[in-house]
Amino acid sequence: MSSASKEVDFNKRDFGVFLPVANGGWIISDAQPRPDGSYALNREAAILAEELGFDFIMSMAKWKGYGGETNHWGVSLESMTMMAALAEATSRVKVFATVHTILYHPAAAAKMFSTLDQISGGRVGMNIVSGSYAGEFRQMGTWPEHLDHDARYDLAREWIQVVKRLWNEERVTHKGQFYQLEDCESNPKPLQRPRPPIICAGASDKGMGFTIDEGDACFIGGRDLEELARVSARAKELAAERGKTIKTYSMFGVLPGDSEEEVQARLQRYRDGADLEAIKGLLRSYGLEPDGRENSMQARARNVFMNEMLTGDAESIARQIKHIMEMTGLDGMMLTFADYIGDLRYFGEKVLPLLRSEKEAG
Repeated sequence: MSSASKEVDFNKRDFGVFLPVANGGWIISDAQPRPDGSYALNREAAILAEELGFDFIMSMAKWKGYGGETNHWGVSLESMTMMAALAEATSRVKVFATVHTILYHPAAAAKMFSTLDQISGGRVGMNIVSGSYAGEFRQMGTWPEHLDHDARYDLAREWIQVVKRLWNEERVTHKGQFYQLEDCESNPKPLQRPRPPIICAGASDKGMGFTIDEGDACFIGGRDLEELARVSARAKELAAERGKTIKTYSMFGVLPGDSEEEVQARLQRYRDGADLEAIKGLLRSYGLEPDGRENSMQARARNVFMNEMLTGDAESIARQIKHIMEMTGLDGMMLTFADYIGDLRYFGEKVLPLLRSEKEAG
């Protein structure tokens, strides 16, 4: 595999924090500590991430939770509003806000992100989501029932092309399939020229093609490192075929401890507190009805952790990250934390220096 076994300069790899914008974070359990999804927690985590040397912070946009005793993700802050406040609270770290193309008119989004860029002093980035889970939008009457998966990416492509024009042209007239603009003005323009960075998590061929053509980086996933490496390599190959480059990022959770006993005790505590009803709600959002026959996704979800976990002491976690990046060719990681203060500080003070003190992997 072309991306495997390459020397990795970790000083050129990005490490970001996926902020706890919704209650419960990325562990579906009633075990403590549980992020409450409050602005106070997100502000503290964002400022801490900047102080510790992380490269970016990002928040998702969530409109409906998964139920259960914990009401997992039932309480969430709106991404763009919150990131505007965090842009004011920070001064260096890149600030990525999430926008759903089916909810916001491109002219409104263009001005919102220009405003965010001005607030941040040129640090804002856009995370585009073309659809996500139908139930979140049906409750608001905004789910485009007539558009299938590929058509929603057609809408997203037209959407971002209109946004880009509004960011760069004084007046825009556009007669498209989804949007009609007549001599439309949008000022001010973003500080970043020609535009703020764009990232998307499209995993399908259609979604990945959209990200490569219109963006700068894609979030990817895989059932194991081999698949993650294949997806990363494929994205970069497709970009090269188009005469472009693309960065690849993936999400991992962090649960550290100074001893194996401490780590295992923490893992078990979260498993013991699993909110099975919320897990079923999560599965239904994927279109999977629990029926007693567990597939791989259901089995993983029943482990309460919503993403692959990096566990152990600082040296162990650093080794895991080095191995992952060497094997997959990832350009960065977006990290979640069981404890968004204690574990975030542990990673920033003990793990990040181990990665960035060396200019090669191994």
